[in-house]
Amino acid sequence: MYAEASTWGYSRRQTYSALPPGTVFHVKLSRPARRATLVVHVAASAGWLGLTLGLLALGITAATTGSAVTVEASVRAMKLFADWLLLPLALLTLVSGLVLSLGTPWGLARHRWVYIKFWLTLATITATVFALRPGVGAAVTAVSAGGPLPDAGDVLFGPIVSLSAYLFMTMISVLKPWGLTRHGRRLREQKSAGQKPVRQKSRGQRISAPARKPVDAERASQTA
Repeated sequence: MYAEASTWGYSRRQTYSALPPGTVFHVKLSRPARRATLVVHVAASAGWLGLTLGLLALGITAATTGSAVTVEASVRAMKLFADWLLLPLALLTLVSGLVLSLGTPWGLARHRWVYIKFWLTLATITATVFALRPGVGAAVTAVSAGGPLPDAGDVLFGPIVSLSAYLFMTMISVLKPWGLTRHGRRLREQKSAGQKPVRQKSRGQRISAPARKPVDAERASQTA
């Protein structure tokens, strides 16, 4: 997500030489399609990050201000962003990331950092649907009825958790730690084991003695 442009430009020679193209379902994106998907992914990810920061700022304002008008305006803005922008951007980030992983040699389950990012993104989206949006909705209902903000955690916990997860995913996107998964190591070993017999067989055909026998017999008959 994030600084993903550097992700796909990083160590291209090493990655493509180690992993075959077409990782899952034998799907491989063409170069224009990969670049277009990457632009969509980075734009959606940056929008998701900026929106999360905005929600956190509004939540802090609603929790700390003494003005009832400001509290209502803040929670209403949070509800507007959460209902109309947050979930679509999160889903677009998830889908574009899946397309990039499934259609390129990175794969979805070959590298630990890619695999962890996928599940963290899925968990963040789930928390948005079942925790952040209901909490903001409850705050709006209470404030609109003329009461105070019922619980500051309703407007703070969701953005804080989402932002923390998002920053962690950005970090591992840049650093790419932990290497290959067990599945990725097994695929690499299978590829290495599959290449060696082919090279040995081709060498054996070049230097095999039976291939020279007809030539030697013909030369002997011509000499006689």
